[in-house]
Amino acid sequence: MKRIISSVLLLGVLAGCASTQAQNGGPSLTKKEKKAGWKLLFDGKTTTGWRGFKKQEAPSAWKVQDGALFLDTEAKKAGASGGDIMTVEQFENYELELEWKISKAGNSGVIFSVQEGDQYGATYSTGPEMQVIDDDGHPDGKNVKHNAGELYDLIAAPARYAKPVGEWNTAKIIKKDGKLTLLLNGKVTGETTMGTPEWDKLVANSKFKTWKGFGAFAKGHIALQDHGDGVWYRNIKIREL
Repeated sequence: MKRIISSVLLLGVLAGCASTQAQNGGPSLTKKEKKAGWKLLFDGKTTTGWRGFKKQEAPSAWKVQDGALFLDTEAKKAGASGGDIMTVEQFENYELELEWKISKAGNSGVIFSVQEGDQYGATYSTGPEMQVIDDDGHPDGKNVKHNAGELYDLIAAPARYAKPVGEWNTAKIIKKDGKLTLLLNGKVTGETTMGTPEWDKLVANSKFKTWKGFGAFAKGHIALQDHGDGVWYRNIKIREL
């Protein structure tokens, strides 16, 4: 009996070690995910595949820690370069999934369909945003259509679905032929179709109504916003549709 118990305990320890090694080694895809066409956008170790807006390299304030990509605000204070970080590649039809957690009173966002050009000063000049925020701690969380998981300033979610500060949330953006579906922790937070009269009405009733080029591109980069607050992203993966 002692020998059996010891074996069970040993297996548990080995399983725990294997899990830790997998986590420290970065994210991975299952055979089923690979077969379905999923690929990692972040390897959990480096910023390979990412760069700054209108830059060749990734801003140095974005660091990798415990398999997560995070904005190191202390490094920024010490002189590290900041700004949004975005994918080198551009995407049009896809399913994007990632996990995020935000610092207390923090604010960030996942911005998509981003285009660069002399006439555009930031990722959000063209790219709609899925909000990442501490709903209760950040002042912007009190505004309608500015809560976590929402299509920022365009669509209000039916309820608040974000987990408490410090916990990981799972976000998903599905974009196919302009049709958008946003989900936070498995709950739909917004649906619409870009380039339609419905979309034009949403934009006309938002802060972006005079922004030429906003939400006008079918294809673009995916960006993670530097809003000046600590934020972490991990398990960032995409499946082109």
